[in-house]
Amino acid sequence: MIGKGHAVSGTKVSISYGWNQGKEAEIVLREYVIGDTPGEIAEEFKFIQSQNYRCHKNTLSFIVSPTIEDGKKLNNKDLEELARKFLKEMSLQDHQSIGFVHRDKAHTHVHIYTNRIGFDAKAYNDSFIGKRSQIAADNVAKELGLTRVREVQQGKLQELKGLRQEIKRIHDRVLQAKPKSLDEYISKLKANKEEVIPTINKANRLQGFRVEYKGVNLKASEVDRSMSGNKLIAVISQNKSFTRLKEAPKNLLVLNKTVQLSSNLSTKITKELVKGAIKIVRDTGLGI
Repeated sequence: MIGKGHAVSGTKVSISYGWNQGKEAEIVLREYVIGDTPGEIAEEFKFIQSQNYRCHKNTLSFIVSPTIEDGKKLNNKDLEELARKFLKEMSLQDHQSIGFVHRDKAHTHVHIYTNRIGFDAKAYNDSFIGKRSQIAADNVAKELGLTRVREVQQGKLQELKGLRQEIKRIHDRVLQAKPKSLDEYISKLKANKEEVIPTINKANRLQGFRVEYKGVNLKASEVDRSMSGNKLIAVISQNKSFTRLKEAPKNLLVLNKTVQLSSNLSTKITKELVKGAIKIVRDTGLGI
């Protein structure tokens, strides 16, 4: 089961989408609301939201999606329980909420709209709400005996085992040539019809890489853990240095564009460099 979440400002528009009869929408959850139209529900939200004028994105929008097979087995009562447990995991069980099931596609999913402003007039902290929604959905799936994201991912990776091994062999051959930059590494892989796609956030910070090969797109770490961004950058950074590096580079040139490293990636790279230095000491007895 997958969970997604973000804060929005258009309460009525969002609820209208959830209530879209063209998508065979049905109400499966009501918490502290009684309205019979999107406009009426939005007004009920607005009454509470008026107590906190500083918060503009004051409605939370969630999508909770069981797997296709699980969705076929769940009736509206089951989906109500799922939605309530999800809100409890998010510590939002005491906020106004309304939830709809959409069955217009093979993939049954639930849209939940929750007032970000509580009855105490405080705004719910939406930091990392996307990631927290994923964790909450996974916890609910575990509790209800539904298929979890990691199980789906593991199944997918097992099916692609042969292709992943092929990608890894190309990666290993390229690293044996000791590329001295990420662009050189990316270029050599491209010559083998393997596309490396950097993941760069809005702050121009590199977070990792994806690999596309024969129509399949995977995180580099899903191909093999040795291909994760921190391990790759640690190896390439060391290739171009005459002395043993002890910390991650401040920035990198990727596809002719200078980017910084995310703090998480930088920390992981530094750990890899330290581990490499310790291995040299163990293997050779030489000081760092």
